[in-house]
Amino acid sequence: MTPHDPIDDGATARAVIDEHGTLVEWNAGARRLLGWSAADVVGRPAAELLADGSVPVPAGPRWDGTLPLRHQDGHRVRVWLLAHHRSPGEDRPAHWLVVTPLEADGSRSPGDPLATAALTQSPCAVAVYDERLRLSRINDAMADVLGLPEERIQGLRISEIGGKPQSEELEEQMAGVLATGRARDVETYMRTGGESRAHAWLVRMAPVTDAGGRVRGVCLAAHDFTENHLSRERLQLVNEAGMRIGTTLDVTRTAQELADVCVPALGDFVSVDLLDPEEEGTAPPAPITAPVGLRRAAHRSISPGSPEAVVEPGRLELYPAESPQAASLEAGRTVVASVPSGDLDAWLAWDRKRSARVREHGIHSMMSVPIRARGVTLGVAVLTRFRRPDPFTADDVLLAEEITARAALCVDNARRYSRERETALALQRSLLPRELPRTPAVDAASRYLPAARSGVGGDWFDVIPLSGMRVALCVGDVVGQGVQASATMGRLRTAVRTLADIDLAPDELLTHLDDLVVRLSEEAGGEGSPGEVGATCLYAVYDPVSRRCTLARAGHPAPVLVPPSGAPRAVDLPAGPPLGLGGLPFEPAELDLPEGTVLGFFTDGLLESPERDVDAGHALLLDAFTGADDSLDDICDRVLRTLLPPGGVADDVALLLARTRGLPASQVATWDIPADPALVAPIRKQVVDQLGSWQLSEASFTAELVVSELVTNAIRYGSQPIRLRLIHDAATLICEVSDSSHTAPHLRRAKTWDEGGRGLLLVAQLTQRWGSRHTAQGKTIWADITLLDEA
Repeated sequence: MTPHDPIDDGATARAVIDEHGTLVEWNAGARRLLGWSAADVVGRPAAELLADGSVPVPAGPRWDGTLPLRHQDGHRVRVWLLAHHRSPGEDRPAHWLVVTPLEADGSRSPGDPLATAALTQSPCAVAVYDERLRLSRINDAMADVLGLPEERIQGLRISEIGGKPQSEELEEQMAGVLATGRARDVETYMRTGGESRAHAWLVRMAPVTDAGGRVRGVCLAAHDFTENHLSRERLQLVNEAGMRIGTTLDVTRTAQELADVCVPALGDFVSVDLLDPEEEGTAPPAPITAPVGLRRAAHRSISPGSPEAVVEPGRLELYPAESPQAASLEAGRTVVASVPSGDLDAWLAWDRKRSARVREHGIHSMMSVPIRARGVTLGVAVLTRFRRPDPFTADDVLLAEEITARAALCVDNARRYSRERETALALQRSLLPRELPRTPAVDAASRYLPAARSGVGGDWFDVIPLSGMRVALCVGDVVGQGVQASATMGRLRTAVRTLADIDLAPDELLTHLDDLVVRLSEEAGGEGSPGEVGATCLYAVYDPVSRRCTLARAGHPAPVLVPPSGAPRAVDLPAGPPLGLGGLPFEPAELDLPEGTVLGFFTDGLLESPERDVDAGHALLLDAFTGADDSLDDICDRVLRTLLPPGGVADDVALLLARTRGLPASQVATWDIPADPALVAPIRKQVVDQLGSWQLSEASFTAELVVSELVTNAIRYGSQPIRLRLIHDAATLICEVSDSSHTAPHLRRAKTWDEGGRGLLLVAQLTQRWGSRHTAQGKTIWADITLLDEA
């Protein structure tokens, strides 16, 4: 029956008033109430029906109140009115609907079913408890929920009826309502006696009062809001997955986070299996056909120890076409299978071990969800249920796919990061020395640790053999991280080796390196913008003959010095400006080092830590260097173990250690050469005699020729004083001729009939290598003769 059905028209007085206050409708109930017919009032102002003429002003879309109205026979009628403002529709303008009931006396006969329908036949489950919280009444819906008739449980408490912990909690809440007289709402999740599975319930409790307002009991209404509860849980799980999955750029860790999120919310056991990439850090191939090889990345179970697992993490397993894993990967969609339906019979018959686990743990349902990101299939997540009795639903599939899609992006990001990191590390490994050269000047050891997150940075170190058995030790740090910092580091390291090859002093070398960094900054910044290339560097040259070390630094941490019998200390060395500022000087320092002295060079990543200040780091560093007699490798390991956290470092770290050697005076011979060509022959004889005393007569022929050419050139083209020096160790004989001229020699091509011009060419052919270096007094021409080849 509709609200405007004629059979009901007389039970309610109804009128419609337009926006101008004019009556436009008047029903039979209104005529019954006031005696006016529709013809009498329609089209006239509604205010004419007010007995006192006062027109109420509604404050909102609804108004109610009691007004005195004029009856047709002239007497006043006080009537309660309810008015609704209706917005304009397609067939009528905006208006007010005014109604009042005419049959609301509430008198019902004792047998009228409407008198009891509010309780017994209400679709909402309702129960009434007395002052002792004993059951007084329940309706039919509550009896269905409980699975018990009213006459059997009257007089019992709710904790006795339910018999569950949740029932006791509800009884405590009811006691609170009884004591305070205030209504309460309680949410609970439980299975009642009349249900086959648990539901989410919203229990609304209200006090029952008598006419005097005294609380006489509690009315309890239970509403099943399982769908809303599950929707809320799904949304919460998706949000939780967004926060918990992908916290690192590690593939295995991300897979474990996916499994952890899904247990127990979606499954009792969850495994994540990934396809092996073609190469380390690259995406796997497509398309996928059975049988499929999958490597277990992670799994998680509600049971400690994951006894349901057939495959251990890291192991490769082959899955046939009958398996849910292969089926879902081939189809590219989620596959749900159950044991009772027989979906898994073929696979379990093929895999007897897995079949035994299924029977042992009562596994009844499986869901296989492909892990796909950016159009590439990465693997599969398999969710299994055995403790939860309900199978997977369509909503479970959507939820699992949503969570897996988020995890897939994280896995793909991790693999992309792995590929880029490996590329960057390969670049950096190619730019750093693969092994340190063996030199007669020092024993050396090194360590390099990439940053935990970026993996690459701009730290570098180098050991560069120089002429005269000297050695250059260098360590540097380019500002920033990543491939760009590594590329800049490679350019600077190459520049250092080039500058070292022309035997520049440490302060001069840093000046040239500073100019290079300034140019790199200009290239990096472009026209009109400042560059962003910066670096620090420490460069040292050690001479085993004089046992003197010359150092200079450009904004780099000072090295640690450990004498053979003494405490470690930082070298007092002028700091110098960082590279890239341009135009500022670098001040060198010289140290006399006893044989066996340990020098420690490092980058700032070794000292930086959020858990301590720099001074504390320096103190730890000096403590770690205690024990100079230990091997250099042991000292390196002890330093890193003492100063670096076990979980990796935020900045890359370079460490270079060198233990000095000294060349005995017996392995060095020196002659002052007069500026007389006639004395070259006696000098050659003295050289031959000296080689004989060193038992190096096999090198006499070559050495005699080299000495003759170098000394003759010095007398002819150089300036006094002229000095000849021979140095040897077990492998090399070095011939050096020094003079006070700064003019560097060079090779030239002599013509056929030229009488000279072939001396240096002859030296180059007879020796392993030759060159010149500038000194404060002039220059030195040197040549290395390999003794092992002569032997």
